[in-house]
Amino acid sequence: MTLTPIAVGRERKLVTNKRTKVSEQTEWMLAVRDSRDRDAFSHLFDYFAPRLKGFIIKTGVSGAQAEEIVQDVMLTVWRKSAQFDPHRAQVSAWIYQITRNRQIDMMRKGGRPIPEELKAEPHQEDDAMQILAMDQEAQKLKHAISKLSKDQRIAIEQAYLGELTHQEISDQSGVPLGTIKSRIRLGLERLRLELKGLRS
Repeated sequence: MTLTPIAVGRERKLVTNKRTKVSEQTEWMLAVRDSRDRDAFSHLFDYFAPRLKGFIIKTGVSGAQAEEIVQDVMLTVWRKSAQFDPHRAQVSAWIYQITRNRQIDMMRKGGRPIPEELKAEPHQEDDAMQILAMDQEAQKLKHAISKLSKDQRIAIEQAYLGELTHQEISDQSGVPLGTIKSRIRLGLERLRLELKGLRS
């Protein structure tokens, strides 16, 4: 399943406060809040959806469930945009708080234990830093993946981003199962080396 922006509202022009220097994400959020701007919401969605999905998956949620939560969170962002106050919280921290609340609600309804990282009382600055750190890690990973051979990159993307089993990758590509496993193993070893070099 691919994350796609939710169709909402009527399109209006982007409105920003030129007197105050704010982040691009804050400008988008203010345009959504003040003008119900669809283009701004689309930018907001494209920016936060993959970051939130990665954050949610880290708490043990499946990729499909994470996408469902992200869609629900971003719809809530649209519906409750009037509650956003840039003087009280950064847009990333505000959206993270909505995400956290949605995760806890879903886990309670499903009778699942709530992870420790969701139980702790959040701090807006810490939340924003977590999303920033995840963004930086994602950029490093993207750079490292680009260094792989084409065959290794495709196999790893199918296994970890496409959530396919090794057998499914083999069946779809026509490449022997042993070769797929070897490409993934060698690709992961190369990724570890690349990431280690980027962090040093």
